[in-house]
Amino acid sequence: MTTHAPPDEQRPTVAEQTRNSMQEFSSAERKVARALLAEYPGAGLDTVAHLAERAGVSAPTVLRFGRRLGYQGFPELQAALRDELARRTSGPLARFETRRPAGSASELVRREAEERGRVIAASLTAITPYEIDAAVALVADKSRRVTCAGGRFSQVLAQYLELYLQQLRPKTRLLDSSPSRRVGQLVDVGRGDVFVLFDYRRYQRDIVALAEQVHCRGASVVLFTDPWLSPAAAYADVVLPTSVDSPSPFDSLAAGFVLCEALAAGVLAVRGEAATKRMRHWDEFDSLELLS
Repeated sequence: MTTHAPPDEQRPTVAEQTRNSMQEFSSAERKVARALLAEYPGAGLDTVAHLAERAGVSAPTVLRFGRRLGYQGFPELQAALRDELARRTSGPLARFETRRPAGSASELVRREAEERGRVIAASLTAITPYEIDAAVALVADKSRRVTCAGGRFSQVLAQYLELYLQQLRPKTRLLDSSPSRRVGQLVDVGRGDVFVLFDYRRYQRDIVALAEQVHCRGASVVLFTDPWLSPAAAYADVVLPTSVDSPSPFDSLAAGFVLCEALAAGVLAVRGEAATKRMRHWDEFDSLELLS
């Protein structure tokens, strides 16, 4: 029997609903949406009056915004946000009771494969074309320096993307794990920099702090995260959320890997001959290394 994730894990987040409804909002409601997403989910857990003040709109506009998303009232929207807070901080042990693996090894592999395919397809199609195009434009710009960095587990995604980008464009690097070397990489950060950061639930303070610091220095931030949004989203120019849903108690980064590959393909398409010429040179040096 196929085991699916609990319904609350599959329900769209308020952030997803907000981004998907942007074109339906009035201009005033879009101000509320941007204010909410800029400090998500905290801004939505404040009072109606405070959110209205943040957005520069009236309190009735905030209430209309909530109803536009399908909530009967602002308390119902806040209840959804509080539920998200519980989900975004949950770990494998908290999810183990509802996702105990059962069956033979081959059955587990089959269920994992089926679920991964569903999650990846849903994740990639849910990201708005604007966000994808904006991310590719930033990362493909050869005049900018691109730095990739991730957390304890998501660092593998940063390394994966950086390996692709090294072949496609100059001035690409992975943020060093050594504190002293990291300072050397960050001291000259400015408007010519793009940081591609990875941060998924049970978010890391150092990634959030890094996003804030480089944002304040004028760098652009592209954030890979989950549907509940890392606090680093408040400092990001582009947010690319993908599902981490999995039949097992462990969050999956499979959709994140596919999104890295899609971003690299987009950079190749934008850079065209310049990228393919670099790839040919890369292969020439790489063949020397392989033969040594």
